Amino acid sequence: MRRLQRLAAWTLSALALAVVVAASWLIVSPPALLSVGSGYAAKIVCSNVFIAGRDPARVLAEDVQAPGHPLLKFMRQDVDFEGKTVTTRLLGLFAPGYAVWHEGFGCAGVPDGDFRAAQQAVSDVPLPVIPPGDPAVAWPDGEAVTPDARLAALLADPALAGPGMRAVVVVHAGRIVAEAYGDGFSQATPLLGWSMTKTVNAALVGRLMQAGALSPETSDLFPEWRGDARSAITLGQLLAMESGLAFNEDYGAVTDVTRMLFLEPDMTRFAVSLPLEANPGEAFNYSSGTAVLLSRLWMGALGGRVQALSFPSRGLFAPLGMASAVMEPDETGIFVGSSYMYATARDWARFSLLLLNNGVWKANRLLPDGLVAAMATPTAASGGVYSRVQTWTRGPGEKRDTDYGLPEDTFWMLGHDGQSVAVVPSRGLAVVRMGLTPSKLGYRPQPLVRQILDALEASKLEAGQAPT
Repeated sequence: MRRLQRLAAWTLSALALAVVVAASWLIVSPPALLSVGSGYAAKIVCSNVFIAGRDPARVLAEDVQAPGHPLLKFMRQDVDFEGKTVTTRLLGLFAPGYAVWHEGFGCAGVPDGDFRAAQQAVSDVPLPVIPPGDPAVAWPDGEAVTPDARLAALLADPALAGPGMRAVVVVHAGRIVAEAYGDGFSQATPLLGWSMTKTVNAALVGRLMQAGALSPETSDLFPEWRGDARSAITLGQLLAMESGLAFNEDYGAVTDVTRMLFLEPDMTRFAVSLPLEANPGEAFNYSSGTAVLLSRLWMGALGGRVQALSFPSRGLFAPLGMASAVMEPDETGIFVGSSYMYATARDWARFSLLLLNNGVWKANRLLPDGLVAAMATPTAASGGVYSRVQTWTRGPGEKRDTDYGLPEDTFWMLGHDGQSVAVVPSRGLAVVRMGLTPSKLGYRPQPLVRQILDALEASKLEAGQAPT
C-alpha cells in the first residue's frame, strides 16, 4: 500500500512539475501561432469597440471566436475603456496580444506591448473635420436616399444577400437606390473592408500620381533594395502584384501575412526584407506585403510625418465627404494599406462612386485619367483575374463574371470574410456588400449583382427607356 501511495505521490509531483514547466514555457516563449491568435483578437476587438462602438463581448464571440481557429475560443479579453487599450490572452494567462486606439487613427496592433510608442507615432497630427452628411440632402452630398421597393425585395432575400450579411448598398446613376443592414448594424456602423483597403490605398497612390509626385515607371524604390535585383521593381509592378517578391498570403497558420499583421511592430521593415522569387513583371503573387510597401512609398512622397499621416483625410476622405472613414496604421505609424480601413457602407459607396465617375468628383479630377480603366484591365500574369491597379477583374469563385451574366467591364474590390464591391461602369452601378461570411460557406455575390441589373433594366423598360 505504501508503495502505491509513494508511486501516486511521485506521479502527481511529476505531473505538477510538467504543468509548471509547460505554463512557464507558454508565458516566457509562447508559440507563434498563439501570439498570432491573440494579436488578431486584440486588434479586431479594439477597432470594433472604439471605432464602431460595438459591445466587446459580442465582438469577441461573433467576430473572433465563432468563425476563427478553434484556439480562439479560449481567448479572454481585458478592455480598458479609459486607456483605450485591449489585451487578450489564451485562457486569460498566456500569449498576450495588445492593441491601442488613438483619435482619428483607429487601433494599432502592438505586438511588443509598447502602447506609448504606438500612440506617439500618430500623436499631434491634426486631421480635417469632415462634417456628417445632412439627412435632408440627397446622397452623396448628404444622407437622404430614395429606395426602390423592388430592389429592397432582392436585398431581403437571404440567398442573394448571403449568410452573415451586415450591409448592402446599391448605387445607380449617382444615387443610393437600395440598402439593407443585418441585425445590430446600421447606416452609421463603420465596417472593416479588409483587403478592399488595398484599392483605397491605390487611390492614394493615384492622388499623388495626379499631382506628379509618383509615377508607375519609377524604380529603385527603397534604400534597402539598392545594389540588388529588387531595385528594378517599379511602382507599376507593385500595383499589379507583379513585383516578383516572395510572400505567402495563406491564412490560418503562421505565414508571411499573419506574421506581418500580428507579430511585427514594423510591418514595412518585414515587407521590404522579402527576397525575390521571380523576375519583376513576370509573375503574379497576391501579397498584402506589397500593399504595405505601397503605403510606405506614398507616405514617403509627402513632406514629412504630419503631411503623410493626414493625407488620407485631406486628400481623399474630405473631398468625398467620407466622414466615417478611418485608415489604421501599424505601431510605427505606417498605414496598413493592405487590410485596415473602417467606413460605413455608405462611405464605401462614396468611394465606389468615385470609381464609377472615372476618378472625377464634382468636376474635380482626383485620380489620373486612365487609372480607373487600369482597375478594369486584367493582367496576363494573373491569368486574367487581377488588374493593373489593386482590384480583381473576376469576382469570388472559379466561374467568370460573364458566366453569371455580368457585363465584361465589371471589376471588384474584395476583402476577407465576404467583403465586396462590384463596380460596373457601363451600367453606372456599384454594389457594396459587407458581412462576416467565411469563404468556406461558398457565398458568391455575383447572382445578387445580376438580379439588381435585371431589376434596373425592367424599370427602364417600364419607363419607356431603351435598355443598356
